[in-house]
Amino acid sequence: MDTIVPLPLETGTLAFLLDQAKDFAIVHGLVICDTADQQQVASHVLLPSPIIRKRYIEAVEVAKDFNELYHKVANDYNFLRDALKSVLAVDSFTKGLWNIYETVRNEGIAQPINLGIVRSDYMVEYDHKDSQNNVENGVADVNGDVNDSNTRLRQVEYNTIATGAAGLSTQVAKLHRYLASEMELEVKLLENNPVSGTASGIVEAWQMYGNERAVVVFVIYSPNPQVYDRRWLEYAVYELNSRIKIISCTIHDMSEAVLTKDKKLFMKDREVGVVYFRSVGSPRHFTSNEVWETRLNIERSMAIKCPNINFQLSGTKKVQQELTKPGVVERYIKDPNAVQRIRATFAQQFNLEQNEEGDNALRLGIEKPEGFVLKPQREGGGNNFFGDDIKELLSKIKDSDERTQYVLMERIRPLVFKNYVVWEDKSVALCDMVSELGIYGVIMGTPDRIIMNTECGHLVRTKTLGTNEEKGRRFIDIDEIKQHVQLHLATMSENGFSLVSQS
Repeated sequence: MDTIVPLPLETGTLAFLLDQAKDFAIVHGLVICDTADQQQVASHVLLPSPIIRKRYIEAVEVAKDFNELYHKVANDYNFLRDALKSVLAVDSFTKGLWNIYETVRNEGIAQPINLGIVRSDYMVEYDHKDSQNNVENGVADVNGDVNDSNTRLRQVEYNTIATGAAGLSTQVAKLHRYLASEMELEVKLLENNPVSGTASGIVEAWQMYGNERAVVVFVIYSPNPQVYDRRWLEYAVYELNSRIKIISCTIHDMSEAVLTKDKKLFMKDREVGVVYFRSVGSPRHFTSNEVWETRLNIERSMAIKCPNINFQLSGTKKVQQELTKPGVVERYIKDPNAVQRIRATFAQQFNLEQNEEGDNALRLGIEKPEGFVLKPQREGGGNNFFGDDIKELLSKIKDSDERTQYVLMERIRPLVFKNYVVWEDKSVALCDMVSELGIYGVIMGTPDRIIMNTECGHLVRTKTLGTNEEKGRRFIDIDEIKQHVQLHLATMSENGFSLVSQS
């Protein structure tokens, strides 16, 4: 796939763009913290990356459908219980979250409103079956014709908690527009501002709480290299409503919060209207029983949670797998066009239950591990298994109930392109790369009505060819997909697809 300019760049042009990008990134807060709490420019790709126009539009059009689906699933206790039954028997972390849900449900849920700041992640898969192109390590090496008929949008996952990078993605979008201007490319690039869209959800939830003196609490983890990404969100909230006070603290700090008899939550003597979780999506955040008790007390409160415990549970991989079964989506979404949009993105997924269906899936994973990804019930990346690791793990646990906590998913073969990676140590390399497209959204509502449902921008994370998830290195790309759509409205070919190319 072609990029916005022919590659490689001339040495002088590359040096000029790198110098411009460094200064722009520093001035515009495209930075992270290292382990010594020193600021450095975040790793990113130098140029916007290509995508097929129709696939991007599909991802945008299905965003609100997925938001509605997961909102309704999260409020169906019986479905969640049945879907997670086998997982709860062997996965202590998911069981701990479920126990919180059961407790507050039995006591009576104090706050019916849930706020979800979500991101649905996709890859554009290339169908190599009728092509002479190579497929290696589950990735399609595409050098020939790429079009609507041989590509498909495939959902990787739907993230329901701590969906970060909206702040940094907004800045990379600005960087790519600036560099296009410096190269004097005659293209008009559209805005991508997910940080403002996600901030609008927090502002709306604060307003729904109904107390102008209430604060918003960001529950963070420390140390956190993405502190400035979170700061961008704080500042976006301020720009939308300067009356909102934000307190950032860890889940350990929240043990000091006071829950009153009427279920109001107070932190530092301030009533809490909204709790936004940037952490507690992983077992590593629950380091003691006190942390579990703190999470329970937050859930018991009148504060609007982002997300509440059942919405967090709806984002498990097991629920994602259950939704692919016939008739499940249709139970919640009545619009047949919306159902079709959702189902068109599904990759094949298999459970590993102790039955014939699970046994067949287990054999597939052991015999053809290169065709699958093995997923546990975890958020945040770096948890999945690939290739021989799948074969080794499944062979080890094939006779154990432990296998039921995993989902076997068809491996997606994404398109390949070249781009320059700018590393955190300021080195640069021209690499073969693949990307993952994320669409941000906000969904807020009660069990019986939806208050807010929006799509609010995109994120693209890019990795070098041949690496798996976080075991490789992913870079902030957040390419100008919307901008590419604009670029190709006038140059789109007759078959209805377009790639980023030189202007």
